[in-house]
Amino acid sequence: MSPRSSVVLDDLTFTWPDGATVLDGVVGSFSSSRTGLTGANGAGKSTLLRLIAGILTPTRGRVVVSGVVDHLPQHAVRSSGTVADLLGISPVRAALREVEAGSTEPAAFTTIGDDWDVEERAAAELAALGLPTDLDRPVVTLSGGEAMLAAITGVRLRRADITLLDEPTNNLDSASRERLYDVVRSWRGTLIVVSHDLDLLDLLDETAELRSGSLTTFGGNHSAYLDWVAGRQAAAQQSLRTAEQRLRREKRERVRMEQRISHSEQKGRKDRENRRYLPAVVNDRRNAAEKSQGARRGDAAARVDAARAAVDAAAALVRDDDTVRVDLPDPGLARGRRVAELPSADGRAVVLRGPERIGLVGANGVGKTTLLHSVLPQVPVRAALLPQRIVLDDDRTVLETVRAAAPHVPPSELRNRLARLLVRGAVVDRRVSTLSGGERFRVALARLVLADPPPELLVLDEPTNDLDLSSVDELVEALVAYRGALLVVSHDHRFLDRLQLDAVLRLDASGTLGTER
Repeated sequence: MSPRSSVVLDDLTFTWPDGATVLDGVVGSFSSSRTGLTGANGAGKSTLLRLIAGILTPTRGRVVVSGVVDHLPQHAVRSSGTVADLLGISPVRAALREVEAGSTEPAAFTTIGDDWDVEERAAAELAALGLPTDLDRPVVTLSGGEAMLAAITGVRLRRADITLLDEPTNNLDSASRERLYDVVRSWRGTLIVVSHDLDLLDLLDETAELRSGSLTTFGGNHSAYLDWVAGRQAAAQQSLRTAEQRLRREKRERVRMEQRISHSEQKGRKDRENRRYLPAVVNDRRNAAEKSQGARRGDAAARVDAARAAVDAAAALVRDDDTVRVDLPDPGLARGRRVAELPSADGRAVVLRGPERIGLVGANGVGKTTLLHSVLPQVPVRAALLPQRIVLDDDRTVLETVRAAAPHVPPSELRNRLARLLVRGAVVDRRVSTLSGGERFRVALARLVLADPPPELLVLDEPTNDLDLSSVDELVEALVAYRGALLVVSHDHRFLDRLQLDAVLRLDASGTLGTER
């Protein structure tokens, strides 16, 4: 293990019990600094973190870690218990109370270890993030952002050598994200973060990409990595063009050679027919010609094969990643038609008309999602909601789930459309309960965009949380081209900036809507 390596992957392979291979022979390492782990949905990022944490066991190969590992998975924040439970310090607090009451049991001292000051440290860490410091406070009284920050505070308190965070900014509002960014900036020790948050990824020292079963590491943040990849791709594209030109040239030369050989053979046949030479001379010449032609054909075939191999090698270096293809139909929504009314606590409701495009922002806990659910039953047009928390019938297959929204579309056509959303092959016939988080999102998205008839109002609640970066690009492209009404809740300002919105509204804690821009 390199002195700077905290995690080493050696021929790491993992296959699920159903035979689906997620990682196959991955080799690589993570340094002792802060690394952003990126990759397309389904590449195996979360699975890799669970393997590093020891939650899963490799099918083949091994993971070598240098130190204690702490893992905060996606959707790990629970709503039950107290802040101390969320921080993971309740057992230590209980042991402290036992010792304070006079207990001399060795188990209590073992539980406490070196954490005699854990309560003071916890309060100081929480206060530094602007969080409530009451360790007995119920988690349910915290906002989602506060709960996530408290969970990350617990990770810091446990002082592991290697920390793994899986999508820590999902569902965090802007203020909570900024506080998390401050935590990451001051992080000591090895930190590996899976995220699609570009601002967070650019705070990290190194970038690792899991793609096509291999791990590429780069000594810079995500933006620098993209620039590096772009340069390599430009060179790869040029190499591919050069190789393809050479292959075409060799193929043309082979055709011309065959034409010359054919002409020579015709001339030889005429010479034999006209008896211009003695039979022995004719045979000698024919044998020599056949040997020469065979050698020339072999050389030409070898040159074509070499050129074709060069094309294959160059093409392998050119990225051709699968991305979600979202084609939103035109719902034919008339301009000026009243679509929805967004109530405001000050009595001045905001009316959404025709194909207007509105973004909705606000701190966690102010009621953005509640507002959406209160508005939707009142809208006079066909509306579709993509919620934050995907709710699907686990007992249905993927095809059955999507057909429920488009009962008149033939199954074969639905399969073709699902393939454009990267839901293809055997996945279409699997039960929803067996799907990964990314697959569930794509099925929910398919149910929305493939609905027949198409929705006239699309309502999206934090739609980018479970999408990889290339799929976000595809979603943006589709939403920009969509000709219906659009209402989007998001904390991702980069995403909102790209949607060509007519307005961005901010909802405050009093329930009042104001114009952000």
